[in-house]
Amino acid sequence: MAETRPLTPRNGDVVLLVGTTKGAFMLRSNAARTKWQVGGPHFQGQAIYALALDQRGGRRRLLAGGGHDHFGPIFHISDDFGRTWSLPEQIPMKFPEDTDTALKRVWQIVPGRESEPDTLYCGVEPAALFESRDAGNSWSLVRGLWDHEQRPRWQPGGGGLCLHTVIPDPVHRDRIFVAISTAGVYRTDDGGASWSPRNHGVRAEFLPDKDPEYGQCVHKIVQHPTVPERLFLQNHWGLYRTEDAGDSWQDIANGVPSDFGFAMTVHPHDPETVYIVPLESDGFRVTPDARLRVYRTRNAGASWEALTRGLPQEHAMETVLRDAMDADDLNPAGIYFGTRSGKVFGSANGGAAWTTVIDGLPPVICVKAVVIGNPAKVRVPRPAAAAKRTVRRAAPKRAAKHAAPKRAAKRAAPKRTAKRAAPKRAARSAAPKRAPKRAAPKRAGSKRASARAGTRRR
Repeated sequence: MAETRPLTPRNGDVVLLVGTTKGAFMLRSNAARTKWQVGGPHFQGQAIYALALDQRGGRRRLLAGGGHDHFGPIFHISDDFGRTWSLPEQIPMKFPEDTDTALKRVWQIVPGRESEPDTLYCGVEPAALFESRDAGNSWSLVRGLWDHEQRPRWQPGGGGLCLHTVIPDPVHRDRIFVAISTAGVYRTDDGGASWSPRNHGVRAEFLPDKDPEYGQCVHKIVQHPTVPERLFLQNHWGLYRTEDAGDSWQDIANGVPSDFGFAMTVHPHDPETVYIVPLESDGFRVTPDARLRVYRTRNAGASWEALTRGLPQEHAMETVLRDAMDADDLNPAGIYFGTRSGKVFGSANGGAAWTTVIDGLPPVICVKAVVIGNPAKVRVPRPAAAAKRTVRRAAPKRAAKHAAPKRAAKRAAPKRTAKRAAPKRAARSAAPKRAPKRAAPKRAGSKRASARAGTRRR
């Protein structure tokens, strides 16, 4: 087996947790986010669907979950950045005996609110929510959702009947959102005791009733903590936004090449800004026109723009899955996503330009970006590339200023030569004019005159 390379991140570093079909990888960079150190693979041969780093309560605890069709579900914890992992004989998420259900796969691991430092949530397959009150050491089934009267009629999507997204509301302590394929969005306002579907306005194109109360195949939902009533939703056909915590949804697929897709993430500092990666269709799940484009809205979905700088725009039939896109909390924010072809792309300037972070991984299932320590205390250096571009642009201007006299001197040289030469040419051309002054005939005449005078004297 391949040797597992450990990482030792420091405060201020950015760490990408990358889950693939064949194990987990960690990538570390400083705040510049230009060079990345690669660690892993962890859990070789295992499909890792969920990764999280919990930094609350003085911890730096890594949690990893997933599942294998033959070997079953996995869940591990590390308190030393993956140098060692817990190896429980039985996975701690266990369905009660009266449910007659066995856990198949862990899809999502989410730390709870800052005010509840020991609380974590876990979404699994078959669709259920587990909760931990001791930092992930033990877990219990949230019975209010499991015992919901609609659950027996939930149907599996293409990836199975999974609870793939969990959002603890940052303001309303007893409110949690979950997204299930295929059941839709459910919300609790009493800490999980009861749940209600929140899908009004979200289409279900594959059902006879296109606007059912539940049964939608919601692929992803995201929320910004400063505007908790607003959420964005990527559906199995459709992009939506709610301003009332899911009571109603509005279509915001304005100017995108396709409203089908999986991945979605929100900008950490701007509640109006969201990123998606559209795919062609549910029958052809690749980027439209074989061009890899991230689409960004900066006005809460009123319009979208394609971000392409640094991304392949030819022969790029890529697929990005629902949990394979994330953002770090630095300023400017880093945006990252992974593809099923094993590439991870990153932007250190909010999506304006992209680079390949790593290539050649197994198919990427999830990408999580975390900043070690307090992001607000991290100083992001000026990008070296920008500094080089500034120097390169300025160089010709400085050169032109210094070179101008030289070019002027070269152009002026013939003129000065012409001015110096002019008197010489003038002197030569004036020779005939001076000829009369030599007046040889006059001298001869004077001799003859003298001779004549002498004759007279004689």
